[in-house]
Amino acid sequence: MTEVLKATKRTEGGTRKARALRKEGLLPAVLYGHGEETISLALNTHDMELAIKHGDKLLNIDVEGKHQNVLIKAIQYDTWGQNVLHVDLTRVDLDELVTVTVKLHLLGTPVGVEAGGSLQQPLTSVEIQCRVDQIPEEIRIQVNELNIDDAIHLSDVELPEGSELLSDPEALVCNVITIAEEVEAEPSEEGEESAEPEVIGAKPDEEETDEN
Repeated sequence: MTEVLKATKRTEGGTRKARALRKEGLLPAVLYGHGEETISLALNTHDMELAIKHGDKLLNIDVEGKHQNVLIKAIQYDTWGQNVLHVDLTRVDLDELVTVTVKLHLLGTPVGVEAGGSLQQPLTSVEIQCRVDQIPEEIRIQVNELNIDDAIHLSDVELPEGSELLSDPEALVCNVITIAEEVEAEPSEEGEESAEPEVIGAKPDEEETDEN
């Protein structure tokens, strides 16, 4: 658990007020759960971003003198996915079970990669259920022994004690594949003209999300 984060109640909402808060180095947030009232908060942006960067999910916040254990439920980022715009927090007891998404971190270099293969990781996180005070920052998976065509599925991953897997156990976490060799084009016979390929390109539309 991270150090105590101070928070203040805010009574005014809306996009304009949220932008004004961010200019002051404060982050808009909402706190709910456990049958208590939903309240709007303002937290120090730097402190919250630091907690998120460190992978903290369970926080202790001081709302004007009242300490509460809270879980980061949702994070809203800007269009570029860099700056945090808003967070949802939910009240929790330290002994209750919660559902969380935890990052999967691969450790080591597979022997198959040293033999010329390529390590692929289609799955980067997993959903588990565990006690609030036992939420792991990440789940580490050793991949040193993987040869070419070897794979690791979620069912092969050792979870922290007390955790229950909620994601599909057959989901592929990572595997080592053979790198396809480039086929060199054969030179054209004398007298033959080589046709230039037609290049067709379209710039993808950039989606813009409205700030909430």
